[in-house]
Amino acid sequence: MAQFTGSGRLDFYRFGGDSLQGRYHLLRLHPLSVAELRLRSAAELNDLLTLVGFPEPFLGGPDVEARRWSRDYRTRLIREDVASLERVNDLGHLELLMLRLPGLVGSPLSINAVREDLQVAHKTVANWLDILERLYAIFRLSPFGAPRIRAVKKEQKHYHWDWTLVSNPGVRFENLVASHLLKWVHFRQDSEGLDLDLRFFRDHDRREVDFVVVNGRTPVLMVQCKLDDAAVDSGLRYLKAKFPKCEAWQIHANGTKDYQTAEGIRVAPAMTLLKTWV
Repeated sequence: MAQFTGSGRLDFYRFGGDSLQGRYHLLRLHPLSVAELRLRSAAELNDLLTLVGFPEPFLGGPDVEARRWSRDYRTRLIREDVASLERVNDLGHLELLMLRLPGLVGSPLSINAVREDLQVAHKTVANWLDILERLYAIFRLSPFGAPRIRAVKKEQKHYHWDWTLVSNPGVRFENLVASHLLKWVHFRQDSEGLDLDLRFFRDHDRREVDFVVVNGRTPVLMVQCKLDDAAVDSGLRYLKAKFPKCEAWQIHANGTKDYQTAEGIRVAPAMTLLKTWV
């Protein structure tokens, strides 16, 4: 519900004193997806990248109105939702954090580096990130390979529910794919009770895979994102070799190539995969 309304207020009722255990099933709503909108072309995907998947900006268009909605959304989040639902004394620095985060999307987020930028305590930045996640400004992914409890203590990657905040075209596309994948994972969790989790892969040799969906601790899907046609990423080849039974894709937003490699990696336009995720 929070993602549909653009506010985290309704979700806070789940943390109230009256337990509803056994009396409801949680079904999380996400921004509109390629499959829901029945998009088919790269031009339509570009519209979604420009307008974001929230109903008001996407259905309202044009992109000027979408930008105005995005600014209002950030203002309401900091000045209304955070102020009324959380104990934050320094809203000014929290707003600076919100402005800084879009430039850090797609890479492991160093809280210490952000702390130095803002000149605040490490614990304060960590708390602010928790708040922004609870209020559906961002979501974070843990690295694949470590047990779940230990993984959340490592540097995580973060993405924005409003991917239009990300200015770099390739990273914005990666953010959109992250949002679609998380929606698919949450849907499978909520409707089927599966133990799926969305992670990313990065090792000491700096080999990376943007997204890895795991069932328990077993990878079931790997996805690498590229803005244009490109050779198959070496990190994806490495991880596919380690888990040959895992489905592996490299998708591109603007390219045209569509083929499968000898080791079973599918290279295809993004729409080929995105339209299959409800």
